[in-house]
Amino acid sequence: MNNYLDDFRMNMKYYREKAGISQTHLSVLCGCGTGTIGGIESGKAKPSFDMMIKIAEALKINPADLFIRDSSKEKSDLRDSLKLDFDRILAKI
Repeated sequence: MNNYLDDFRMNMKYYREKAGISQTHLSVLCGCGTGTIGGIESGKAKPSFDMMIKIAEALKINPADLFIRDSSKEKSDLRDSLKLDFDRILAKI
């Protein structure tokens, strides 16, 4: 069985780090306590539906992307994004 909370928290951290936003800054953008974001990312807290929407808005992503990474992207956009990520990884090697 899929654990959607794990998918959510890993994708939340992925998009937060991709945006260069700290947990503290994200908590300010979402209007919650500083421990809330850390609690969600560590799996110790479960976000409400309203908090999920606030997080997505703060990260400027579609809420669906918090459950299935890049689900809102068109196939061509996703391919281009993956190619850029792949090129960056290869450049580090």
